[in-house]
Amino acid sequence: MKFLTTATFCALAASSFSTQAAPVWQDFSVTGLYGEHYAVVDKQQTTLTLEYAAKVKYADVFFFMDHLRGGDDSKTTYFELSPRFSLGEISGKNLNFGPIKDVLIATTWESNAQNHNNNFDNFLYGVGVDLDVPYFKYFNLNFYRANNEKTKDDYQMTVSYALPLNVSNEEFLVDGFLDWSTAEKDHASELNWTTQWKWNAGKHISPDTRLYLGIEHSVWNNKFGIKGQDENNVSALVKYHF
Repeated sequence: MKFLTTATFCALAASSFSTQAAPVWQDFSVTGLYGEHYAVVDKQQTTLTLEYAAKVKYADVFFFMDHLRGGDDSKTTYFELSPRFSLGEISGKNLNFGPIKDVLIATTWESNAQNHNNNFDNFLYGVGVDLDVPYFKYFNLNFYRANNEKTKDDYQMTVSYALPLNVSNEEFLVDGFLDWSTAEKDHASELNWTTQWKWNAGKHISPDTRLYLGIEHSVWNNKFGIKGQDENNVSALVKYHF
């Protein structure tokens, strides 16, 4: 069953790229973070994040990979691959209804590799909606059934958003996500709300330079499903878009 699920997700991810050779749009970025109030593994942590987002025919895709190093020299590499498939574009029908712009098949592959051998592959599948929210660049809502490798399967809701702001001649961006998952017999319910508050410093170098400086604020209740392990951390942030 696990092999079949893996094969299905690989096929979905491959099809999201192959349906159209040239993406409608794409974005690649590198982020550096440093914080000292993390929970569970190590309070001090440095993170290098690679991100890729794209829109292709019939689908959109988001990928990120975190390489984390703790103050005790612990190392973890974690990634998520999230292709979503537009039912409106596939069917050729307009699925706009009220604030809903589109309905999508939502999937995610979560994978973790750690030097303490806490490795896992989780597969999530469900339905998503793109919402038209005033002033937001995007506001997406996904509902998943999670097929977990190390813990009992559960359900997850994910919200992702981006809000551009202009103050005088300065450009700011507030973006992030909120994950909420259900409790099961072997783990507590989790809530992870992570937001980046960023200033576009790059525009002062050149019009096409997208260099952001700011902070990332993470609120994570029952981190990793461990009851009472709550995180409230602010990290220094540097992010560059290619």
